[in-house]
Amino acid sequence: MMKANNMEKNCGCWSALAKGITGNCKSSNSRDSINALPRTSLVYDAATETRYLNASNRELLASHDTMLSTENPELLKKDIRQLLQFSFQELKSATGNFRPDSILGEGGFGYVFKGWIEENGTAPAKPGTGLTVAVKSLKQDALQGHREWVAEVDFLGQLHHPNLVKLIGYCIEDDQRLLVYEFMTRGSLENHLFRRSLPLPWSSRIKVALGAAKGLAFLHAGSEPVIYRDFKTSNILLDSDYNAKLSDFGLAKAGPQGDKTHVSTRVVGTYGYAAPEYVMTGHLTSKSDVYGFGVVLLEMLTGRRSMDKNRPSGEQNLVAWAKPYLADKRRHYQLVDPRLELNYSIKGVAKVAQIAYYCLSRDSKVRPSMDEVVKCLTPLQDLNDLAILSYHSRSAQHARRKKKSDGNWQLNYTQSRVVRQSPLTTGKQQ
Repeated sequence: MMKANNMEKNCGCWSALAKGITGNCKSSNSRDSINALPRTSLVYDAATETRYLNASNRELLASHDTMLSTENPELLKKDIRQLLQFSFQELKSATGNFRPDSILGEGGFGYVFKGWIEENGTAPAKPGTGLTVAVKSLKQDALQGHREWVAEVDFLGQLHHPNLVKLIGYCIEDDQRLLVYEFMTRGSLENHLFRRSLPLPWSSRIKVALGAAKGLAFLHAGSEPVIYRDFKTSNILLDSDYNAKLSDFGLAKAGPQGDKTHVSTRVVGTYGYAAPEYVMTGHLTSKSDVYGFGVVLLEMLTGRRSMDKNRPSGEQNLVAWAKPYLADKRRHYQLVDPRLELNYSIKGVAKVAQIAYYCLSRDSKVRPSMDEVVKCLTPLQDLNDLAILSYHSRSAQHARRKKKSDGNWQLNYTQSRVVRQSPLTTGKQQ
């Protein structure tokens, strides 16, 4: 408890009492029928926790709610009619007939293709000209169905922020469901952390963390909060300047309003990122997103995935493994991604570890708001106390001390030799 209080005092970003951290569809979409998955039990016990800790990036999808009719485009809110409406043929031409070499990625929703459209319209453009876009197509047998497609258009059609990916338009034609986004040059944070040979620099990690935090803070603010519900590295996209933008709002949910403390909903998301209380009860709050942010922050700090079956037993669940290190500031350096070597801020690592510690608290009330997280992360951009500079400084000091010590020894030896050979000394000795 004393340690927790000290950490709280040192962080100085929010007032909270740390009480610990966590650790201690396939459906066929047709117009006539839906194969719902069996509901996952929300009763929490030791076996549930074991499954939660040891699962490997599986979706927590319970029973699919009844899909919205695929024949009713009027379900889209009027406010999103400012979006461009594409025809299927236009997007087919813009992506080169959805050719495989234009695929940017694949998710639960479907494939994402690179394409080109005219600057001020929906007409396709020649590759390399006009406006570069990302076109996401809903799979016919996708885990996420039409309801998620509508949620994506609904939220991103109305929400605009520098740290949310821009939705340009959509296509709803027969059984085709497509979305058109701005193209994010550097792809996902997941690729940079876990798939690239060169490590993402520390300064870039802080910039990405801050941008993503601002995106979540924007969603949680206001009288009509939005809970993102699927915060993870693959849903954080980066532009050419490493500005982070949240994407994939298919699982987003309107948050509690008025006197309500939470929203009760089916459990969806990804194991390793979902807050324990949400997994246990289905009660959703903005603090559920804060927990997910803590997991991603820990991934950026350590260079480890939230769930990794390839690691030794005891290290496969990132939060459970990192818990002892987060709680002891003397061990924070042991969390740092080894690929960074000594190219990271010493104070930055300590502060990031503290922020993650609070975000991952098992008690959701102890977790900070995303506004508070933004305030804590903002000054970390300007830190220049790189560990490698500290190492070189200590090495230089050690070398100077050694040289001075060796010099003193040589001087004393020379002086003593002169003294021994002095006539006065010789005479005295005689």
